[in-house]
Amino acid sequence: MSARPELSLSLQFADPRHRALLPRHKVARFIRAALELPGEIAVRIVDAEEGRTLNHEYRGKDYATNVLTFDYAHEPVVGADLVICAEVVEKEAAEMGIPLLDHYAHLLVHGTLHAQGYDHEEDDEAECMEARETEILRVLGFADPYAGRQAG
Repeated sequence: MSARPELSLSLQFADPRHRALLPRHKVARFIRAALELPGEIAVRIVDAEEGRTLNHEYRGKDYATNVLTFDYAHEPVVGADLVICAEVVEKEAAEMGIPLLDHYAHLLVHGTLHAQGYDHEEDDEAECMEARETEILRVLGFADPYAGRQAG
């Protein structure tokens, strides 16, 4: 197996509630597993207020979402900011009955794929992206995040 791409990671906790759950080495491992090229990625864990403000400013949606990806470059180095809302992640993990770390791992992989141009707006794009996420998470030791979901 080839070596994982280089990663320059900035990890920020505006909302510190899950800091102990997300040590730098784990966050880097999840992101690096999804990177296809070297990356310069900032991850910011935010509260609902900041998440809502950013989602409103950049997507016109007036609510906090689980992950926002701001991608700046796809090559030769992937450059992106991933903004993850701690409150939303916690709520979703509880609703799905999955460990909080599993959901964070999924969202970090999901956001990293978005940073590289993957999308899920169209059915065929969604199928490709979800298959890629599922494989990456399987290699990392996590369950399929889409298992048990009703077909569309």
